[in-house]
Amino acid sequence: MAYDEQLDARVEEMVTTWGATRKKMFGGTGYMLQGNMMAGVWRDSLILRLGKEDGATALELPHVRPFDISRNPMSGWVMVDPEGLGSDDAVLEEWLEQARDFVLTLPAK
Repeated sequence: MAYDEQLDARVEEMVTTWGATRKKMFGGTGYMLQGNMMAGVWRDSLILRLGKEDGATALELPHVRPFDISRNPMSGWVMVDPEGLGSDDAVLEEWLEQARDFVLTLPAK
C-alpha cells in the first residue's frame, strides 16, 4: 500500500520550516531533525516520536496506537490514524510540535 501523499505534503510544509529533512523509508517517509527521526507518514497514518512518557499518554487518546509495523512496537513512538488528525492543520501541527519538542531534547547526530 502506498503512503498518503497529501498527509505527507502537509507534514513536509510544516516541519521543513523547523529545518527538518524528508527521507523515504519503510514504504513511506520520515522526517529528520538534527539527525534524529522525528515524524513520518506510513500508509495513511502519522508516525511520531514522543518519548516514553508522552508516548504513553498519547496512547490513551482515541485513534492513537503503538508504532508497530514489524511486530516489535517501538517504545516512545505512536501512530495517529487519519481520524485523529482531522482536516484542521492546527491539530496536525500540535502533534508535530510535540514530536519536535521531544527530538530537540536528544543529542544531535
